[in-house]
Amino acid sequence: MIRRRSTPWIHRFSRLLIAGIASCGALVTGYLSIVKLTGQAAACTASTAGTPGGCNVVLSSRWADVFGIPLALFGFLAYFGMLVFALAPLLFKGGENKEQRKNVENLTWMFLLIGSISMTVFSSYLMYVLFTEIKAVCPYCIASALFSLTMLVLTIVGRIWEDIGQIFFTAIIVGMVTLIGTLGVYAVSAPDATTGATPISFTPTENPQPGVGWEITTTSGEAEIALARHLKEIGAKEYIAWWCPHCHDQKLLFGKEAYKEVPYTDCAPADTPNAQKPECKAAEVKSYPTWKIKGKTYEGAKNLKELAELSGYEGPDNFKYYLNR
Repeated sequence: MIRRRSTPWIHRFSRLLIAGIASCGALVTGYLSIVKLTGQAAACTASTAGTPGGCNVVLSSRWADVFGIPLALFGFLAYFGMLVFALAPLLFKGGENKEQRKNVENLTWMFLLIGSISMTVFSSYLMYVLFTEIKAVCPYCIASALFSLTMLVLTIVGRIWEDIGQIFFTAIIVGMVTLIGTLGVYAVSAPDATTGATPISFTPTENPQPGVGWEITTTSGEAEIALARHLKEIGAKEYIAWWCPHCHDQKLLFGKEAYKEVPYTDCAPADTPNAQKPECKAAEVKSYPTWKIKGKTYEGAKNLKELAELSGYEGPDNFKYYLNR
């Protein structure tokens, strides 16, 4: 008697495991999407610098949006797609659908491989940015990266791949395309250096003063003061949070003298930093800092030359600092 070789447990449950992880990822990114779109603060631990909510620092950074759309929303769609690919073959039951199910299994396994590779590469880049540029602790971001990596491992070991070389070839091609695409997308929004100016990149080393933030240590020149007054004259408005490092970047670009002239609203109450003041909710502020200029909304800290262009400023533009992020 010839015994039939039993199927390894990982092969029997790999799709269900992938579906479960994808569901967790969809919940995390869905929650962050809602937080970003509604302008609320995420429930999160403090960052490495002690600021309230490291995740909120991440959500207010320039890496939190792609083409004006919250990055978390793209993550939600990616996880939902992985969930669909994982469960699709389970819809086919019975002998008459056996061949059809086999075809769907083969096709969705390839989609799962491509999806998990691209998500892992993209998450790896975001982890690099998180710890080297943003320098904040975001449990949701770290969890999402682990979800992506786990799905990739389960996809590779969750079935018998007839051609191992196919995995390596797909990984190289998809990984390169994902990395190049990611760098290209973020390069478009990267700030340009200003000739002769001093780079500014604020890294918190102490807790901010509640309701105030950190001390502005830069000084203003004629151009910074003139631009700040111009923004006030045309009715521009900046929305900040006292605990937001990127908001402090903006303050440092203006300098302490000019920033006294900047028309701004601090959206975070001193006693409840994760809340948002009514006027900021009414203005539909979704991240910090946010500029409202001539009826248009611009998110993130801006170089002063960019603010000058957006506001129609025509005064002196020999600004002393530029954003080095």
